[in-house]
Amino acid sequence: MNHPLLDLAPLTAARFASVEDRVARLLGTRNDVVIMQGEALLPLEGAIRGCAGPGTTALNVITGPYGQTFGDWLRDCGATVVDLAVPFHTAVSAEQVRAAFAEHPEIDFVSLVHAEAATGNTNPVAEISEVVRERGALLYLDAVASVAAEPVRVDAWGVDLCVIGGQKAMGGPAGVSAVSVSERAWARMTANPRAPRRSYLSLLDWKERWIDAGRRALPHAPAQLEMLALEACLERIEARGLDEVMAAHASAAAATRAGVQALGGGLEPYVYEAREAAPVATTVRVKGAVSASDLVARALAVDPGVPLVAGGGAAAREMVRVNHYGADAHGQIVRRCLVALGAALEGAGVGEVDVAGAVRVVEG
Repeated sequence: MNHPLLDLAPLTAARFASVEDRVARLLGTRNDVVIMQGEALLPLEGAIRGCAGPGTTALNVITGPYGQTFGDWLRDCGATVVDLAVPFHTAVSAEQVRAAFAEHPEIDFVSLVHAEAATGNTNPVAEISEVVRERGALLYLDAVASVAAEPVRVDAWGVDLCVIGGQKAMGGPAGVSAVSVSERAWARMTANPRAPRRSYLSLLDWKERWIDAGRRALPHAPAQLEMLALEACLERIEARGLDEVMAAHASAAAATRAGVQALGGGLEPYVYEAREAAPVATTVRVKGAVSASDLVARALAVDPGVPLVAGGGAAAREMVRVNHYGADAHGQIVRRCLVALGAALEGAGVGEVDVAGAVRVVEG
């Protein structure tokens, strides 16, 4: 049996390196880029364990669940962790980061999520990075949800470790991910006796066996199908133009936010300020007797294909997330989500619902 996904010629080192170079251009960086053979949690954890240890004092910004996870990893590494947590309906500010440095001048590592898809907020990295650079700390950035949905400028912002994944705004695969690493970050890892070595988590192994060896021989067999899919989604972004891809996400976010406000039924944007709302996903607060999880179940019964999900944990009661990223960053998807939510609200007997008004807002 012949199949287009089987019996492919091996992926060469040169082609693997060319995909890394494309990622570097997407991120606006001359730093080394390593494509790791797993979902983005792999480089997210690997970068922290490579740089953090008992002598590290980390400022861990928490604007959603991933910030909480990073704090757990940092503590497990033996780092002293200063948590800067803000309510999930908002974003952190550069002034709050500056105040944390003033109280803890020993901070030498900052972990920050750019956009939290789970909570629908986005943080002002450009402003925050200025503060971090002034203090000489390393900046670790989770840009998995933000890349291709909003600007990510690694070199301009002075980001030392920037992790991305292809499965959200890039519209690509989930099984591979990438991290850009500055010279300062490599030096920190090299000096860290606890940095993983001979490990799936090890960035230093990639540096030693791949980058320092001239990227001529892959250290192990790559995830070929995922690498080809990542290459294809990068090609598509380049052909369409990154600005146009980001504009589509911004438009979908604005339409969703306005449509939810027009829909009524006790729904409102979960993130209060539009400037703090992520373009990759819009979170919606549910009020009244109906729970968010019940509302999503009702909406999916109306239209099973819409990208709606209830919040996790305690947020399952009050939060609905509209995922408008990748191929779903489109007005017609937003329209379908609002129609399904409107039908769900009507079915639950929740207040006055104006589906036609919400659709007019989206289509106008």
